[in-house]
Amino acid sequence: QVQLAESGGGSVQAGGSLRLSCAASGGDPHRGRSMTWFRQAAGQERDGVAFFYTSDSSTRYSDSVAGRATISQDVAKNTVYLQLNSLKAEDTATYYCAAVSGWLGDWWTHSSAYVSWGQGTQVSVSS
Repeated sequence: QVQLAESGGGSVQAGGSLRLSCAASGGDPHRGRSMTWFRQAAGQERDGVAFFYTSDSSTRYSDSVAGRATISQDVAKNTVYLQLNSLKAEDTATYYCAAVSGWLGDWWTHSSAYVSWGQGTQVSVSS
């Protein structure tokens, strides 16, 4: 089972940018993996915001971040990144990285489909 560690969160002003990192260790790096960034604001459900499939670099985004976010990977570092631009106050949340072997497709937003989770990194956006 892969272990995940997020980093890169912080406090920024509205309109700013952040790049979150999710470093993976363990597991089989040669096997395709669905990796997703979720976020959870206080008192809210955990929502998927960006998806990446490591075998073919397929991506998907939630409507809430589409056009402002880019998910990518550095294969050599076994790390997936989430670049967030034009940040808004409503982007404030704890961001979690999740992973599971194989292709999830349309199930990518279902948190129950993932086996591995990171500890989360806090993003706070002030208006």
